[in-house]
Amino acid sequence: MAAVELDRTDLLLLAELQRHGRQTNAELAERVHLSPSACLRRVQRLEREGVIAGYRAEVDPERLGLGLQAFVRVQLGRHDAEAIAAFAEFVNAWDEVVACHALTGDMDYLLQIVVQDLEHFSRFLLDRLLNQAGVADVNSSFVLRTVKAFGGMPLPGR
Repeated sequence: MAAVELDRTDLLLLAELQRHGRQTNAELAERVHLSPSACLRRVQRLEREGVIAGYRAEVDPERLGLGLQAFVRVQLGRHDAEAIAAFAEFVNAWDEVVACHALTGDMDYLLQIVVQDLEHFSRFLLDRLLNQAGVADVNSSFVLRTVKAFGGMPLPGR
């Protein structure tokens, strides 16, 4: 998919929305020095063109009792289209997997897992990941602390 042409005002809008997604259109317009109607038209265009892919709340996992995060590198036993599709179907059905990326190198996938505790992680790993998904090897690393969390996409020219 081709990149969308963005001017300075579009980039300001995106930066503001990534920082403060719940602000009103009037507040956003004031921050980027547009009229409310012009601001709304631009935001709607960014949504229509798929630059703004959606909106969501950022949830604190610890407040939900999800105190353990892990990154799990996964190598599949087979690499045919059927095995890859089956793995993707499993991963998308598991709530514990909050992100999954296909990789280059010696491992095929990187999963970000968020669970209650080590017991929950152990059950997930043994009962789901290793038991059902055609996985040949895994390597897990637990998060000790987060130094920098996702804060939005880097914007060109900023």
